[in-house]
Amino acid sequence: MKTLAVFSAVLSLLATASASSESKTNLPSTFKPPQVFKNANLVHVVSVEKNFVKENINVLIENIDKEAQNEYYLPFTGDLMSRVGGFEVKDRKDAALGPFTVEAAEFDPESANSSSQNSDIQYFRIRLPTPLKPGAQQTLGITYYVLKAYSPLPVSIAQDEQQYLTYSFSAYVPSVYTTSKQKTEVKFPSSVIPDYTKLPGSGDVKEFPQKQGSKLTYGPFDEKPAGAAEPVEVRFEFTKPINHVSELERDIEVSHWGGNVAFEERYTLYHRGANLSNLFNRVKWAQQQYYNPVSYALKELKFPLRVGSADAYFTDVIGNVSTSKFRSNKREALLEIKPRYPLFGGWKYPFTIGWNSDAKNFLRKVSGSSYVLNVPFLEGPKQAEGFEYENVVLRVVLPEGAENVKYLTTIPTSSITEAKVEIHKTFLDTIGRTTLVIKARNLVDDFRDRELIVSYDYSLMASLRKPVIIFTSVLAVFAAAWVIGGVEMKFSKN
Repeated sequence: MKTLAVFSAVLSLLATASASSESKTNLPSTFKPPQVFKNANLVHVVSVEKNFVKENINVLIENIDKEAQNEYYLPFTGDLMSRVGGFEVKDRKDAALGPFTVEAAEFDPESANSSSQNSDIQYFRIRLPTPLKPGAQQTLGITYYVLKAYSPLPVSIAQDEQQYLTYSFSAYVPSVYTTSKQKTEVKFPSSVIPDYTKLPGSGDVKEFPQKQGSKLTYGPFDEKPAGAAEPVEVRFEFTKPINHVSELERDIEVSHWGGNVAFEERYTLYHRGANLSNLFNRVKWAQQQYYNPVSYALKELKFPLRVGSADAYFTDVIGNVSTSKFRSNKREALLEIKPRYPLFGGWKYPFTIGWNSDAKNFLRKVSGSSYVLNVPFLEGPKQAEGFEYENVVLRVVLPEGAENVKYLTTIPTSSITEAKVEIHKTFLDTIGRTTLVIKARNLVDDFRDRELIVSYDYSLMASLRKPVIIFTSVLAVFAAAWVIGGVEMKFSKN
């Protein structure tokens, strides 16, 4: 009874979530965020420890207006907005409030053309769950990721040289509000940081940033007006590959009759690091493997799958790849693959992996003809250097005749661009299988194993449709063969 109650609560949430999947709104070109807030204190943490940038903004906001306010805006340039993903906001002092509603607020294309002043500035609009009263304060924890953030310098290096990357940002957090006090911390994968922009210090500090091991600190800075910016650039050593997936197609096929959930993922993988200054030397590469030096080339991938996964496979455009290893037991399921060639900067490798799993690991019958499917929205490789995904297309192929499809996901809604239900025809289908298609942008492997919950109705008549039609068709074929076999085909002597 307790399990049934939990699933009933989930179903009610699904109904609410399915009512709106659009998280974007258009603004007139004349729009300017009202000056109703002040950033009383702000700490900006920039992490370049992986092959994507993770930014955290912990800000104490104060309502300086005469009325309660519940909309807080964060500005981005158009280029940066297209590469930002995983935008989430929480209350730093009350985690029970859960993620706040976030919308990508862009200028209307037609009206923006008439006003070039605002056309390059776009916003994320954060809605506070409870309007903030005049003079009240609230601490926001804002997290987002930036993809395709780095530029290698030098652009081309030798096969055995070290890779260095650059990243440009503002020492002041771009804000539409006045900021009373702030500082920016930058975290690196190592202490090797040969170049970084230096700024005049304040107080007892003569120069910013202050370096402590693998961290740089810009600030604290005194009050800065809305729109203030201070461009800085850092150059640091990054000895790992820059893994960028331009397109990931993830198919999840549910079979009630087979009691199976089949997974297949198709990757278009790029290495966005430094290019090779000379031709790739296969002999030199083979010799290096004996002493395993540090290399920025990608030579293997590891996919931790759910316990109980089976029948894993790995193919590329040529065919089956034998340089893979899969082990599955009661404690783990791990697929390890090696591409046909190591990936260096600028190289591309499209490939496909797939596996099966028992349906009971993901599927539950709630009541009557209602079912709930709980699967990871994103799995993929788990690498120390991280993985970034520019475009993700997720298809959940449900049984033929499934109806009333709803979904709920813990992936940030700002990253989901489209969600729809369509018909997908496969082998021996009659009307086609119901398919939920969700498209997302700018995700990273920090979202591995975030849940996707899908509810649907699947009646007994729908489940019997295919076997009945197959039986009837086979019977019709035998009957036709019997009738045709009884026809006299030879000519009589008369």
